[in-house]
Amino acid sequence: MELVIGRVAKSHGIKGEVVVEVRTDSPDDRFAEGTVLSGRKPRSNAEPASYTVDAVREHSGRLLLRLNGIDDKTAADQLRGILFVVESTDLPPSDDPDEFYDHELEGLTVILTDGTVVGTVREVLHSAAGELLSITPNPSSGEAARAEILVPFVAAIVTTVSLADKTIEIDPPEGLLDPE
Repeated sequence: MELVIGRVAKSHGIKGEVVVEVRTDSPDDRFAEGTVLSGRKPRSNAEPASYTVDAVREHSGRLLLRLNGIDDKTAADQLRGILFVVESTDLPPSDDPDEFYDHELEGLTVILTDGTVVGTVREVLHSAAGELLSITPNPSSGEAARAEILVPFVAAIVTTVSLADKTIEIDPPEGLLDPE
C-alpha cells in the first residue's frame, strides 16, 4: 500500500525549488539530501517517477526542496500536485507501543468500553488541533444516518488500540457520539 509522505504545493523562486506539504512524522529522514523520492500525480495509475533530493531547507515554516534535474520555475511548476509516496512494507515497525501508522488504524473496529460497536475507522485526519479518527458508523448502532463520526485520537478518549484484535476501544465524554 502506498502512503503519502508529502505533496508539492507550488514552486518557490526562479531556481526550481518546490514547496512541500509534509505528511510524515520523519521529514528529516524522508527528505534528506541524496534521498530518492517516488512521486506521482494524484489518482494516477502510472508508475511513480523518481526524484533525487539535491538540497533541502526550511523557509518560513515550510519545507523547500531542490530536486535533481529541476532547474527553473517552469520545471518546478510542472511538479505542482505531485505526491511523494512510500510503500507501507518499507516502513520500520514503531519502537513505541503507543505510536501507530495511519494505515494500521484504518479499518479497525471502534468499540465502547462495554463492547458496543461504534463503527470502523475510515481514515486518520491530521489537523492543527491533533489527530482525529474518522469513523464510519455501524449501521446497527442507530448512527446509520450519519456519514461519519469524528473522535479525537487522545489517551483520554482512546483507551486501547489492539492491532492483533483489530479494535480500538474508546471511552468518549458525554455528547461526543450524539448526532446533534
